[in-house]
Amino acid sequence: MRRQAFRGLPLLRAPLGRWQERDALLKDGVLAVTLALLAFVPTLSQVGAQIGDLPGRSANVLGVGLVLAQTVPLAVRRRWPAACLAVVAGAFAVHQALGFATTFASVGLYLALYSAGAHQIRFRRGLAAVASAGYAGLAVVLDRLGSPQSVPDYLAFSLALTAAWLVGSTVRTRRREEAERRRLTAEAATTAERARIARELHDVVTHHVTAMVVQADAGQFLLTSAPERVGEGLTAVSDTGRRALTELRYLLGVLEATGEPESAGPAGAGRAPALGRVGDLVEQARRSGQPVEFSERGERRPQRADVELAAYRVVQEALTNAVKYAAGMPTRVLLRHGGDGDEHIGIEVTTDGPAAAPVTRSPGPAGGRGLAGLRTRVRMLDGELEAGSRPGGGFAVRATIPSRPLQE
Repeated sequence: MRRQAFRGLPLLRAPLGRWQERDALLKDGVLAVTLALLAFVPTLSQVGAQIGDLPGRSANVLGVGLVLAQTVPLAVRRRWPAACLAVVAGAFAVHQALGFATTFASVGLYLALYSAGAHQIRFRRGLAAVASAGYAGLAVVLDRLGSPQSVPDYLAFSLALTAAWLVGSTVRTRRREEAERRRLTAEAATTAERARIARELHDVVTHHVTAMVVQADAGQFLLTSAPERVGEGLTAVSDTGRRALTELRYLLGVLEATGEPESAGPAGAGRAPALGRVGDLVEQARRSGQPVEFSERGERRPQRADVELAAYRVVQEALTNAVKYAAGMPTRVLLRHGGDGDEHIGIEVTTDGPAAAPVTRSPGPAGGRGLAGLRTRVRMLDGELEAGSRPGGGFAVRATIPSRPLQE
């Protein structure tokens, strides 16, 4: 029986989920109607709030109206909690002062107090003060009418009413803290996403624009020295611009707020930066006049997109720095694919000659981009990146990224 009961629980999740999505006014209306109907069930008459203990009065139309006044206003307990509490509390006070028999409708007072504590936004202290004064006045009236209750009885009942208010206030506080936590989380996620977009744009734009500037400068030099080769330079500039547009389209597709990233399809996969396209970076650097040697060791295996993108960006940034700061100097690119227990991808880009600028900084304005941004990207994958001058001149960029094949 117990196992069957647990099996039936998933069947209730869908109806409960649909009920929770309903409008608050509808749900509160159902609560108010249910409580009103239960108030006329004789067996529930012993359940409720009772403080007067005055001589009983027979039920009449006024008594029915007071019962309804303690339940029906709960339909707006979240929309107008103060008004709901005023009507319910007033009806309860009159019901007690006139000596009508206790009904289940008096539970509405606790619900109204809870709702005021949980949903009242403005004048909370004023509302609490008015409610306390109203209860004190009710206690005086009941005592004048001959209620057998003593001061400790009134204090005990006030503690129960205060507890209902405090429970609502606690719920309100927790909801506010949860909303603040979600806001801070969303802000942190937005900041991280902006930083990621900035890194991507920097890596794409800086690399290709640097190559185009170098190729254009070379073309101007060829106008006087070798006019027959100007066409080759212009072709290189055009090809570099097309590659830049291709990567920008891919990046915009990934950043689209609606739809899937372009890389999800075969066409997008062809444009996505990956280890298999490092050769294109090398060829582009060569066409910019940079002598680059490219070699690979180990067997290349398909990696997760974030790993391939990080490795691609490391090579891209290193070649950009080489073209910008050590134009014409021999550069070597080495990729080591892990194997035989070595589950890492190694990247090493070395350039001969003196470094014209510190490679730890971006060739643009400071702001955590360039190699500094790559360090952040690599560390997020539990990898390491080192960049600096070489003892014999030139500079080197070395990165180690944990290998994460697609089958994992």
